[in-house]
Amino acid sequence: MLEKDKLSRIAQQVLGLSHADQMEVLIASSDEHLTRFAANTIHQNVSERDVTVRVRAVFGKKMGVASSNDLSDVALRKLVETAEMVARFQKDNPDFRSLPEPLPVQEISTAFVQATASCTPEERARGAAAICALSWENGLQAAGAFSITARELLVANSLGVLAYHCNTIANIVAVVMGEDSSGYGSAASIDVQTLDPEAVGWVAVDKALRSRSPNGRAHPSSIKPGTYTVILEEDAVADMLTTLGFLGFGALAMQEGRSFMNGHLGDRISGGNITIWDDGHDERGIPMPFDFEGVPKQRVTLIENGIARGVVYDSFTAGREEGKVSTGHSLPAPNTSGPLPLSLFMAPGQATKEQMLASTERGIWVTRFHYTNPVHPVKTVLTGMTRDGTFLIENGQLTRPLKNMRFTESILEAFSRAEMLSSEPRLIVNDWGGTGTCVPAAKINGFRFTGTTEF
Repeated sequence: MLEKDKLSRIAQQVLGLSHADQMEVLIASSDEHLTRFAANTIHQNVSERDVTVRVRAVFGKKMGVASSNDLSDVALRKLVETAEMVARFQKDNPDFRSLPEPLPVQEISTAFVQATASCTPEERARGAAAICALSWENGLQAAGAFSITARELLVANSLGVLAYHCNTIANIVAVVMGEDSSGYGSAASIDVQTLDPEAVGWVAVDKALRSRSPNGRAHPSSIKPGTYTVILEEDAVADMLTTLGFLGFGALAMQEGRSFMNGHLGDRISGGNITIWDDGHDERGIPMPFDFEGVPKQRVTLIENGIARGVVYDSFTAGREEGKVSTGHSLPAPNTSGPLPLSLFMAPGQATKEQMLASTERGIWVTRFHYTNPVHPVKTVLTGMTRDGTFLIENGQLTRPLKNMRFTESILEAFSRAEMLSSEPRLIVNDWGGTGTCVPAAKINGFRFTGTTEF
């Protein structure tokens, strides 16, 4: 890692080269390590270190952006020249006000865990080997990865903003497969010492064993499409919540009239047991105390007891509305998505997953989704498939494995029918951006399945 002082010197050097009215420098440094395994064997061990400097130049209401991972003096000078040249060729953006002024940022020193940053290939190999051994002992095949990431982010601008943050992420995922079955397990934390690879492996192995053809049947069985009570594990709930955040929890979506929140602030849009917020300071997630403009993150309540409460802003969208300020949710410029909540949380309930299961007369247990895609963003309709552990529930028991099923369901309507939420939320690392979502499992009634597969 480059550390704060070196990143600060680079940022000040870039700002000193500027001829623009305003300039912003965003420096992102990453140190990533990955041990990947398949067929019960470690087959890849890779490491990558990179640093990217992104410059935004402003002339009046014209903006230009350029980026590079070359830190030489010549390259940095060329980078500034490129950003300024791009800006001069742009049209005025009438909604642009200014880059942000400096505000105090609360540091989160505990987001960086040295044990995680220092995790060796041998340690990762031992974790992967524990999963592979469990799989092999049960006649199955394991695939997955054990990854370690250490990141630094520094944002500075010509108005005096200077914000620095570093964090770590450890993530384990495992898919265990048999001839006609599969199972999935995962775990993530900023502290690698809290992860138990063998426990992750056992969860995946157990699901793969439960998914095997029962009682001499040739394959896991089908069930007719229709509406069922479901118990969604945390990975499935996180998929739905992350999609919800992308579709409509940002101010730009509201301002463009494409958010499910439009016209509904203060209205009930979900179940009374559903509370959703974004908080970049909560250490149960992946903390980040400021956004990509260097603005401190605020805790924003999005849905409270089913009532729509608000959306997140960056400096640009805040400038378009009277009396609004940035909540610290900018993405790197330029982007077409606008501000997004990247540290989503859903309030837990009082139940255990065992209690959810015992209370279900007939339903479907879902481990996770894949290939999910929005169908109707304003109605929050999502479609996708179940994967790696789908089971029929009868009289409070998992009675037999099911072939994977396609669902087509409104996320908010499904959350309106959430009968129970688990008491222990879990961190799920998102596929992009090194962000995380902290969610409980959920028992939902009337969940709509529209088709089945042959597998």
